[in-house]
Amino acid sequence: MSTLGHLTLAAGDDVAGGPGAMWLLVLRGAVALETVDGTRALRCGDAVLVGGATARRVTALDEAEVAVADLRLAIPTRLLPSPLVVPGFSARHPGVAALIDMCPLRDACTPSAFAASYGGLVGAAMVASWLEDTGRRDEPPAGSDPVVADVMAEVMRHPGAAWTIDEMARLAHLSRSALTERFRRALGRSPSEVLRDVRMQVARKLLRDPGRTVTQIAFAVGYGSTAAFSRAFSAHQGVAPQEWRTSSLARDPQ
Repeated sequence: MSTLGHLTLAAGDDVAGGPGAMWLLVLRGAVALETVDGTRALRCGDAVLVGGATARRVTALDEAEVAVADLRLAIPTRLLPSPLVVPGFSARHPGVAALIDMCPLRDACTPSAFAASYGGLVGAAMVASWLEDTGRRDEPPAGSDPVVADVMAEVMRHPGAAWTIDEMARLAHLSRSALTERFRRALGRSPSEVLRDVRMQVARKLLRDPGRTVTQIAFAVGYGSTAAFSRAFSAHQGVAPQEWRTSSLARDPQ
């Protein structure tokens, strides 16, 4: 999470949001969340996390105030639903809700280390609520497979390497099918999906550096051409790399 702001809305106003994931907490009033799955009313104290690949529209049902952040699951460790709605988030996590209410990420609250910790705190509260609501409290921690953890660590150290599923399987001393099964069991995703997410995470970080060209970033995260990188990034983020860079730097110059 790099941004968190408070918005005051009149009845009928839409919550403006850029591309990518969105987390929202209703501080006052009520809003309607519309996705392909239908429309759901969110009341004061409810929270929702919507993935970047999920089209959404949030509209105020009456006068409302909301906290909106670009919270996202950078390296997925569980296959969370999108949207993930947590009713009564503020009552269930009063300390987190009070922090959100008192200190949006602006002015003195913008250092990146603070934002990262902030995001982890909010994300942990959302996941904990989801585990409780779905009866998964007794599940072993996701990502607890040491083989998957070792492969993930190597991929994250060298995101620009010419990774294939075969290469990742050789690293783990497993067959392709066995590695894929371990990844799906631990992370809910295939090795190729996780590799793409890691590369996109690194790409977003590098795009914040205006001194790097898109071509340099493409090669740094393992793509053989700028065109291939742009297609992959656009499919993952919903916008082209340069457009994401422009909007990201405009939101948070630090």
